[in-house]
Amino acid sequence: MSEQQQFLDVIDRDEAERRFRAVLRSEPLGEESRPLAEALGAVLARNVVAAVDVPAFDRSNFDGFALQAAATYGASEEQPRRLQLLPEAIATGTAPRGQVGADAAAAIATGGMLPRGADAVVMIEHTDVEGQQLRVRRAVTPGGGVTFAGTDIAAGETVLRRGDVLTSRETGVLAAIGVDRVPVWRTPRVAVISTGDEILPPGQPMQPARIYDSNSRILADALTESGAQPVEFGIVPDDLSQLRQVLARALDACDAVLLSGGTSKGQGDLCYRVVAELQDPGIVVHGVALKPGKPICLAASRGKPVVILPGFPTSAIFTFHEFVAPVIRQLGGRTAEPRATVQARLAVPVRAEIGRTEYLLVGLVPTAETQEAPRRLAAYPMGKGSGSVTTFSRADGFVTLDRHQERVEAGTLVPVQLLARDLQLADLVVIGSHCVGLDYLLGLLQSAGYRSKFLAVGSTGGLEAARRGECDLAGIHLLDPKTGVYNQPFLVPGMERLSGYGRLQGVVFRPGDPRFEHRSARDAVQTARTDPECVMVNRNAGSGTRILIDQLLEGAQPAGYAVQAKSHNAVAAAVSQSRADWGLAIRNVARAAGLGFLPLTAERYDFVVPSHRKHRPPVLAFAQQLADRQVRQTLAEMGFLTTDHPDESLPVD
Repeated sequence: MSEQQQFLDVIDRDEAERRFRAVLRSEPLGEESRPLAEALGAVLARNVVAAVDVPAFDRSNFDGFALQAAATYGASEEQPRRLQLLPEAIATGTAPRGQVGADAAAAIATGGMLPRGADAVVMIEHTDVEGQQLRVRRAVTPGGGVTFAGTDIAAGETVLRRGDVLTSRETGVLAAIGVDRVPVWRTPRVAVISTGDEILPPGQPMQPARIYDSNSRILADALTESGAQPVEFGIVPDDLSQLRQVLARALDACDAVLLSGGTSKGQGDLCYRVVAELQDPGIVVHGVALKPGKPICLAASRGKPVVILPGFPTSAIFTFHEFVAPVIRQLGGRTAEPRATVQARLAVPVRAEIGRTEYLLVGLVPTAETQEAPRRLAAYPMGKGSGSVTTFSRADGFVTLDRHQERVEAGTLVPVQLLARDLQLADLVVIGSHCVGLDYLLGLLQSAGYRSKFLAVGSTGGLEAARRGECDLAGIHLLDPKTGVYNQPFLVPGMERLSGYGRLQGVVFRPGDPRFEHRSARDAVQTARTDPECVMVNRNAGSGTRILIDQLLEGAQPAGYAVQAKSHNAVAAAVSQSRADWGLAIRNVARAAGLGFLPLTAERYDFVVPSHRKHRPPVLAFAQQLADRQVRQTLAEMGFLTTDHPDESLPVD
């Protein structure tokens, strides 16, 4: 076998699952008796049959008097019935000593045990006590005011069934029938191993070319959500002998093993090499025609699953839920967890890769309901790729693109499988250009009780979303070259502008770089665009900053032009880390990153509101917040340009 061999046999997703399941145990791990106090979240291994009635005796529903209902017939305010009041008062937790005759009554507390002879309880509010007599002013019927023994649960009744997951509701039932130990399926123990010299544990200072280990946290918590007990073995460096030892310990101690990462320096995939040494049967799948998730490796040893998940976070968690979570649930005696599906229309066209089943993560936003079209959902691809940590967490669901599909047009109705059990739509949807000022404003709105969703698609994409009625607000900063006016010229009927604030755009660079230091922005860019050693970082097409960059470059495409950052923060990060030497970003971000800044132009960052949405409560709350004097003062302190007359042109300082 070549050390550089990457995939034994890239196969179809369903065939991969069939091969994997064929070599695994298919039944739960085994039954154990667990104290009720420790049973929350466990899965019942056997039916539970009640050994007692609940309640165990006929009891009173309220404070009153136990009696025979027939003795009250005809009672009224004007003509009360008079009964002999017995000396015994029945408290809770005590068994009555006497019995109630036809013309007698006994005081009884809420929950008290009904005495022999009584068949009803009259409320204390409907009676008067006069010495040893009770005056009853309202008639009752047999059984009135009484909960009879076994009404809730009868002895011999099956109250819970095998496979039920014990929540607080079920543990309450078990306590009510006196159960103190519960037969449950044993919780699977699953080893989590992160591999690679580049991995750092969270909490340590960041180092060049290193990344924090997010996979182990994601996987451990996903295992807990699936009913397993994660056993974290930490980070193993790219050392074949050490990885071999850790894997052996994990297999001895756990019911399944998950590995992620582990590509060594020119020596191939160490995880694969170590897992390839396993027998009975060892590797059954290495490479599945999926996107994301192609590199997944599925193996087994002694019936225990051993899975090498892709190193990129989105790929790792997606393949975990596709291949691993169902197996873990089965080992723990849990039923399959069905995914809810909703219908949505793609907001933009999507290109797919022929030959691979592709899972397209999407965010869902509701469109406006009109006379011509009912309210529906629009699906926005989340993008960012399999290396993104946030894509999976922010997506609402995914669209499965068949391996034979090459393109899906905008407006196509597609089924979206939800990642959560229920779809929770945001109160306020914002689509368009990203701004740290917007982040601040949405944070305030969240504190006021409104959930928001933001999708960064650039100013042009935001305008289109507003035109289609897919958002409440679109953040834009588009300059009309004919009029020199920002944003307003781009509005069409049905759109209104909510005035925002000013931002200072400029060239960001590392302090001390003589190519930019003490120069004007335009002069520096004119020099940089012809220097092949001076690398830029671009912005995404459709963004207002990208339009400004292209105007500035006048058709030139200098080194780095093809690298498109999604936000001002991403531009600053690329320059700070020396992946690029310059780019365009707003002053606030440059300051926060400690970068040099050459002012280029002041621009307006405004919000477009579809007219039919402007009176929605979260939109009104956002507008009120934006106009608040203290909020605008904070925006000014953040470096944004705020004036009493926000529509005036903004000078470059």
